[in-house]
Formats: sequence, structure tokens, C-alpha cells
Amino acid sequence: MEFFHSVNIDWMGKTKYFVSLSLILLAIGWISVFRQGLQYGIDFKGGTLVDVAFAGTPPLAQVRAALPGVSVKPISDQLDPASKNDIEIGLEQKEDQTLDAGRTQVLDVLEKMYGNEQAGKKDFNNQVDTASLAAYLTQKDPLNLGTAAGNRYHDLAADLLAARNPHRGILTSFDELRSVPGVNSAVLSDLSSQYSLGSFAIRDAQSVGATVGSQLRHQAVYATLYALAGMLIYVAFRFELVYGAAAVIAVFHDVLITLGLFSLFHYEISLTVIAALLTLVGYSMNDTIVIFDRVREDVRLMRREPFADIVNKAINQTLSRTILTSGLTLLTVLVLYLLGGAALRAFSFAMVVGVVVGTYSSFGIAAPIVVAWNKFHGTGTAVRAGSAADKRVVAAARR
Repeated sequence: MEFFHSVNIDWMGKTKYFVSLSLILLAIGWISVFRQGLQYGIDFKGGTLVDVAFAGTPPLAQVRAALPGVSVKPISDQLDPASKNDIEIGLEQKEDQTLDAGRTQVLDVLEKMYGNEQAGKKDFNNQVDTASLAAYLTQKDPLNLGTAAGNRYHDLAADLLAARNPHRGILTSFDELRSVPGVNSAVLSDLSSQYSLGSFAIRDAQSVGATVGSQLRHQAVYATLYALAGMLIYVAFRFELVYGAAAVIAVFHDVLITLGLFSLFHYEISLTVIAALLTLVGYSMNDTIVIFDRVREDVRLMRREPFADIVNKAINQTLSRTILTSGLTLLTVLVLYLLGGAALRAFSFAMVVGVVVGTYSSFGIAAPIVVAWNKFHGTGTAVRAGSAADKRVVAAARR
């Protein structure tokens, strides 16, 4: 399928516009980086992420006031309307803290603000585990099992706690447990006499040590650099060194712009974002290689033409393919950005920026670098000198 036929756009004549756009984006983004830095997620700086669900509208202002200096932000997934009552609390890891200290700190603060209203009762939504609940039920024996109870109350306790999951971890009434097999009025009565129901629930807590976070940060940088080095070697072997250098410069340009925009729009860099960056590195490199491969084919057929014209023709010939692949990918990641929710927002933002910038850098940055190199050296060839097949082409052309 082709959208355009007989396209004749002078891409190399517009190089100054592409370079100017890149310089503007780099300047805006990296001024932001130098002024406020990059925001790292818990993965890289160490700490605890606590996902808290509330029965009603989350009291963001009150939580921020009770936890000064702590990251508190709403979680909203448009595909899950109930998620509008979820918040994410991020605490940095301190040297003298254990990994579960952050979760305990958040739980203590929220319990004081929105937890038990009945003195002496534990919060069934947050402060109960299977062992303690099974021990209590065994003591009360609401099913009148006596010595034949065995593991029956342990299994019942596990089922009762699992029944919180369909309610996002928050029970507002013990009657919501009536559907659990084995539950009767006596069980519900014993539960309500021992436990209360808080207005929030900690759905998930993830902790990363400060040392591990630092190691992950360095490994992420190494992974990106190793990927660029490997691509440089491959493209240099497949084409020429200048092609590999141009492709790597273009990809490096894509990563720098993406990081700058991350700082500008206050997105956190996490392991999922690094995965997105490596994905866009491969995507951009693939698009660049497609253009370079067509350049090499056209050089063999148009040896008397100026090299800039050959590159223009190669880009025009691959334009439909670029629109199809990049356009469809952009639509996919754009939907992910708009509807994927806060958990995927940073990842999908990196993909959106990467697809757009990576596509235009292939013909707006990488290709002009090769043209400028050939112009500087006064040659129009893009043929790999050591290739036997290319030597036969050159010999045939000379005859």
C-alpha cells in the first residue's frame, strides 16, 4: 500500500528547519533539566510506593499536609471508574529505615486520620492477616466445629480476606461477606464485635533500597550505551562507519529530547520508562536503516546524480512505508497515553515522543549527516568499499 506516488520533496533542502527544531527542543528540555533536574522514580532513588484506595473522594490536601515532603498523587484509569478514588504515595528511602518502614509510616498516619473510629478494634481492611483472623475464629468457634475444626477456620479466614479484593480492598459493611462459603450470621456478628471497617485500604506497597536504586540507575545508563554501541558496530559493518555514526547520533538525539521533555513535564523516570527508551532506540534505528538501505540501492543506479538528490529520492521512496508504520504505532501509543491510566502515563509519554522524534530524526538528522560527510569529503558514493558485490557494481558501471 502506498499513500504517495511520484513524491519529489527536497528533504535535504529543509535540513536547516529540522536542525533548528531539534535545537529548540533540546534547549527547552535541557534548560529544564539543568534548572530542576530529572525526577527519578522509586526504582532509581530507593523508597516505597504505596497504593491507597479510599471509599470516597481521596483527601489529597490532608494527606499531603500529614506527610510533608512526600509525593502524593492521584491514580485515575479511565477504563476503571473506581480508580478515581485511588492515590499513590511515594516515600524516599532513608539510610536508617527498613524497607517496610515507609508502608508502616503511611499506615500509621492514615489510621490516625481516617482509620478506626471504635477504640480497641482493629481495622479489618488493613490490620488483619490470615493467621490472626484464623486464631480469632478458632477461639470464638462461630460454626460450632469444636475439636473437628482442623484447618477449617484457616481456610475461612483466607476466603474472608480474599473477599475484599472485588471491593478494591475496602469493605464498607460486613454484610458484603455473606457470599463467602461457610459464612453465617454468627461469623458476621463475631467479626463486627472484634473489628471495624476503615475508610481506606492499602492495596499495594513496593519498596526498593537506596543502594539497589543507585545500582539500577547506573545499569540503566549502561544498558542504553551498550545498545547504542552495538547498533553503531552493526550499521558500520552493514554499510559504512559514517552511516553507523549518523544513526547513533540521531538515536542519541532522540533520547536527549525525550529526557528533556520528561523534565519539562515533570514525569518520573522508572524502569518501565527505560524500557520505553530502549524500545524507541530500536524503532528509530530500524527506520533509519530502511532509508540507508534504499540510499545504497539508489547509489548503484544513480551514480552520476548528486548524492543529496539520491538521498532525497530514497526518503521519498520510503515515505509511504514510514507513514504506515509510524502512523499506526503513534495511534496505538497515543491511545495508551490517553486511556492507559496514571500507571502507564510516563511509559506511554516516552513512546509517543519517541515515535514522533525518532521518525523525523531518520530523515531530518541521520540522512543530512551522511550527506554533509560526503559533501565534506567531495564524494557522492555511499557504497561500502569492502563489499565484493559493490565492487562488481562499480566495475560494471565503469565499463
